[in-house]
Amino acid sequence: MFFYNKFLTFAEVSFILKIMKEQIQEILQQIEKINATNSEELEAIRLKYLSKKGVISDLFSRFREVAPDQKKEIGEQLNKLKNTASERFNELQNKLNALKIDYNKADLTRTPDPIKLGTRHPLSLVEERIIDIFSRIGFTVADGPEIEDDKHVFSLLNFAPEHPARDMQDTFYIEKQPDKQSEHDILLRTHTSSVQTRVMLTQKPPIRVLCPGRVYRNEAISARAHCFFHQIEGLYVDKNVSFADLRQVLLYFAKELFGEKTEIRLRPSYFPFTEPSAEMDITCHLCGGKGCSFCKNTGWVEILGCGMVDPNVLELCGIDSQQYSGYAFGLGVERITNLTYKVKDLRLFSENDVRFLNQFISC
Repeated sequence: MFFYNKFLTFAEVSFILKIMKEQIQEILQQIEKINATNSEELEAIRLKYLSKKGVISDLFSRFREVAPDQKKEIGEQLNKLKNTASERFNELQNKLNALKIDYNKADLTRTPDPIKLGTRHPLSLVEERIIDIFSRIGFTVADGPEIEDDKHVFSLLNFAPEHPARDMQDTFYIEKQPDKQSEHDILLRTHTSSVQTRVMLTQKPPIRVLCPGRVYRNEAISARAHCFFHQIEGLYVDKNVSFADLRQVLLYFAKELFGEKTEIRLRPSYFPFTEPSAEMDITCHLCGGKGCSFCKNTGWVEILGCGMVDPNVLELCGIDSQQYSGYAFGLGVERITNLTYKVKDLRLFSENDVRFLNQFISC
């Protein structure tokens, strides 16, 4: 024990003081090196250095026996030792607290392996490319509900009451009046043209919008068809809009998406909401129009339908058909994606097979 005794010689007191200083320095070095990886190790550190029975408390008890003329020097060193030990303990405690898991928020089912980043879905990639192309020439995106009524899906688009598209064979009805056709029937939209009717009812010309979204039809699922798919439809209504304007816009779109050498052709067709109507083909980009199995040796591939907005549709939506005209077009995103990435089975787009999706990481 270090103690003060008036009968000790100066040399003996100096020796005792030296031993106490060395012990303080030794403990300081220990504190600088200590570490704790869990709460048990941290508690052991507290008991050894900072508890009432710890080594620092033992040194303070010996401090009472130090000679008066040495108390200041030893007292300062003891206080420094205690502060250093407390700071190191708090540092280790904060470090462990930061690593603690909040089990109320943690997902205990999550794999411990590093989680790989996902990839954009090919349909999303193609849809964004199409929207970007048309946005460069002034088209803006409009959105609408997927659960619609007969009025916006059929009646305002000039569909006759007996039109086969209204039949249960093609349309998923949610609420339908028995034995009669009603504008209030509730259904899953069969095309995004319903968004066009909503835009024409609420906006005055000029109107220039794209309507992307998911649509539903009661069809058997196969490699070439599905009960839901994605469309992008375009609408332009203004004064003096002509079929020539429609053709130039579609030619620009085809060249931007499939390449500068792409050519288009328009074949007469029929849609209730456009007159005249046409189907648009592009030169097969696989064979360059020479003919292959993909284009059935014709050199052409159909990609969309289009036409001039029927005057009846304009009038039904509150637009003066004598003053305004317009064109509309619609394409299937899956169809364009098939052409872009050569995907042969439509079902792959909705199966979420990571082996398929990983092929688009670099896209």
